[in-house]
Amino acid sequence: MHLASPRPLFFLAFIGCVLLMAAALYLEHVVGLEPCPMCVLQRICVILFGVVCLIAAIHGPGSLGRRIYAVLALLFAGAGAATAGRQIWLQSVPADQLEACLPSLEFMMEALPMQDIVRLVFQGSADCAEVKWTLFGMSIPEWSLLGFIGMIGFCLFQLLRRN
Repeated sequence: MHLASPRPLFFLAFIGCVLLMAAALYLEHVVGLEPCPMCVLQRICVILFGVVCLIAAIHGPGSLGRRIYAVLALLFAGAGAATAGRQIWLQSVPADQLEACLPSLEFMMEALPMQDIVRLVFQGSADCAEVKWTLFGMSIPEWSLLGFIGMIGFCLFQLLRRN
């Protein structure tokens, strides 16, 4: 059985990222859900994964290039999955055991060093733990984690395929 060449597969992965971002922007601008810092970090991971896939689709890499792009995309998908997993865990913690709130990501970027921003974002807050919207009983971070698992599966497929 002949597998599809890497170029259209990477382009399909890019289209998937565009659809994920379209859904996120719809939820923000039409439904009115304000993203927390962890949500913003997950969006950044989706965008970076999509950019890597778009570059790979344009480049049309050979076997080694396909693996390099897949490893780079896997890093972004793994970071996004870790962030979504952390947010899902925060949603299971009672709200009184979490920090009340975090400053906005824009303020933190201006006022704090990067290691403090990362620590604060992953520490989480009651904002990140609040379930504001569900679809089929799953929260936004749970849907994000499913998307990131799909991205990781795509990367592993690109890494492990023979041709």
